[in-house]
Amino acid sequence: MLFEPEIPPNTGNIIRLAANTGATLHLIKPYGFDLDDKKMRRAGLDYHEYAGIHQYDDWNSFISQKKPGRVFGISTKGENNYSQQSFEDGDYVVFGPETRGLPEPIREELGEEYLLRIPMLAESRSLNLSNAAAVIVYEAWRQQGFIGGQ
Repeated sequence: MLFEPEIPPNTGNIIRLAANTGATLHLIKPYGFDLDDKKMRRAGLDYHEYAGIHQYDDWNSFISQKKPGRVFGISTKGENNYSQQSFEDGDYVVFGPETRGLPEPIREELGEEYLLRIPMLAESRSLNLSNAAAVIVYEAWRQQGFIGGQ
């Protein structure tokens, strides 16, 4: 799930990631681009018809429509290593905007237990959004036995 994504090629790459792994992509507005942006199409929109993409006007719309069970946030402010988490069918994972990260109110709503981080060297700032999404999606899929993969 991308909360207020800002950079078209990142979202395009994540659409492609979802298409190739069978993941469902949830996009929470506002976006920093139009879904028809040519930079995003170049990165992955040709896979659009294969990816399950759902859009929401805001965070509260997502919560009220999906009524999710477990939602994990990925943040450099998280204390829990993503690789120690057991992901289950039906879990959601939310990534914040590229320039701001996951906002504090959402991190607080999720709770410390559901805030995960990807380990990096101490002086590192953050990973690229599409790279971070790939790390998490493949770990969750691996834990599910790469169902449907070959």
